[in-house]
Amino acid sequence: MKSVIETQQNLTWSLAIADFKELTKVRLAISVVFSSIAGYFLGAYQIDVISILLLAFGGYCMVGASNAYNQIIERDLDALMRRTAHRPIPDGRMSVGTALTIAVVMTLMGIVALYLLNPKTALFGALSIFLYTSVYTPLKTITPLSVFVGAIPGAIPFMLGWVAATNEFGIEPGTLFMIQFFWQFPHFWALGWMLDEDYRKGGFKMLPTGKKDKGTALQIILYTIWMLVISVIPVFGVTGRLHLSPVAAVIVFIMGMGMLIFAFKLYEKRDNQSARKLMLASVSYITLMQLVYVIDKFI
Repeated sequence: MKSVIETQQNLTWSLAIADFKELTKVRLAISVVFSSIAGYFLGAYQIDVISILLLAFGGYCMVGASNAYNQIIERDLDALMRRTAHRPIPDGRMSVGTALTIAVVMTLMGIVALYLLNPKTALFGALSIFLYTSVYTPLKTITPLSVFVGAIPGAIPFMLGWVAATNEFGIEPGTLFMIQFFWQFPHFWALGWMLDEDYRKGGFKMLPTGKKDKGTALQIILYTIWMLVISVIPVFGVTGRLHLSPVAAVIVFIMGMGMLIFAFKLYEKRDNQSARKLMLASVSYITLMQLVYVIDKFI
């Protein structure tokens, strides 16, 4: 009898943890933390483990809170889409009150953790939550321009790491911000292309022209080019302490060209398979590019 009760308790905890991970979008949160830590390594004069742990914890809390608020606000729309219908709130596994409690607690813990690093880091973290939940989320059903607003909090993490390490905002974190800002568009529009039918069920307006057409594909190409250009600008020595060696710049450029090729293929074929390939290429690009930047600094 005791083992049955223990099994049920373990199952309950497993389900609760699974719902928490889905509410906070654990994979997305981890990728954001990775970007923040990469920015920290680029900015730090010396590496401090406690600072990295605070940044990782605070960053996860801020992203997790943003995602929780988002799912609270969009719970009725999520129920209409196949991709999101089984999230904890629309599926009835978690109450709005529970989700809100989690979001508020994570917000407070995240701000405190980032404030312990420095006030500027906490400010940018709080700004990202505000823009994501109070501006981007409501605009998604109104105008495709929501993607431009959403790209701001989406671009903050890479920059946030530098600010956490230096307590300074200047050309260096500004450049990191711009790289990830322009990267957001080909990445998210490729995802929006793949999920367009589902997004329409929820009333979301995500593609720039509102259609899976050449206009959208052309904008994806243009933003990929801007991303590529800004990614290699540090090699010219105009971005302060943010440097990139010629070899590293060539590597980043080649990776960016690979992503651009996928963007041109989407323009040519305009199908979901091409959009998926571009989306996966964009995920690989942002991760590898950040690794190249960090490795280049320390070799």
